[in-house]
Amino acid sequence: MLLATSADYPRLGDDERLVLPALAARGIEAEPAIWTDPDVDWSGALVVVRSTWDYTRRHAEFIAWTERVTSVATLCNPAAVIRTNTDKRYLAVLESAGVPVVPTAWIDRGTTRILDDLLRERQWPVAVVKPSISAGAQDTVLVTADSAAEVQVLADAIAAERDVMVQPYLRSVEGYGERSLIYLGGEHTHTVRKSPMLAGARSPDEVEPATPSDDEIALAELALEWVGTELLYARIDLARLDDGTPVIMELELTEPRLFLRYADAADRFAAVIAAAADSADALPR
Repeated sequence: MLLATSADYPRLGDDERLVLPALAARGIEAEPAIWTDPDVDWSGALVVVRSTWDYTRRHAEFIAWTERVTSVATLCNPAAVIRTNTDKRYLAVLESAGVPVVPTAWIDRGTTRILDDLLRERQWPVAVVKPSISAGAQDTVLVTADSAAEVQVLADAIAAERDVMVQPYLRSVEGYGERSLIYLGGEHTHTVRKSPMLAGARSPDEVEPATPSDDEIALAELALEWVGTELLYARIDLARLDDGTPVIMELELTEPRLFLRYADAADRFAAVIAAAADSADALPR
């Protein structure tokens, strides 16, 4: 089987690599494969998307790759899920379906919206500006009334090529933190707490185990019900509004870090991958 990665991480990311010995213990030989490498033969394999974090720079090419792989192999997660999930416009659809999400204002590609006016209209003292197709904190900045003119230049530059999203900065992430609920094979396996990246407080891997509340679990499972597709893996990122209401920040269904060093997750992930390989009749490679 093949674990899809990028040229930037030819041996996978540190967290993603943890599943390799767990797979080997089950007699499954798994190899990292760079998704942009024209010499990789994907045919007949179970292909699990992992460290493909450069897709934001080559989004159309990445989506086309998922479709090609699907025509000759079994791709996890499915191409249709990845196509939707790699553009955060899905949050608007999720919200329209009645799933609580972080309030979001959208700036369509090729248009301009004055950030100072937007902050005033929404009564957001601090907001987050980022592309709708992005990973991590790429091209993501905080904006206030004082910095709106400066950030406007960046927002306009992004909007020339991609849709832009503006969200209120949730103060709860500084104390309570974000919660990432991880699901493997449809089962909630573990949760981690993350502190805000924009404040420079952590790297993507600096987290701590956490116990989700009942309302957080209910919200995560409502979001997964909306997806409506069996998933090999999922990470649901949540935060709380100022009034304490939990909301979806992101559904990470394409290439999320799964924090496999916690809760015996590497072994559990290997188990669901092995089951997927069996059901797909894909031979280990």
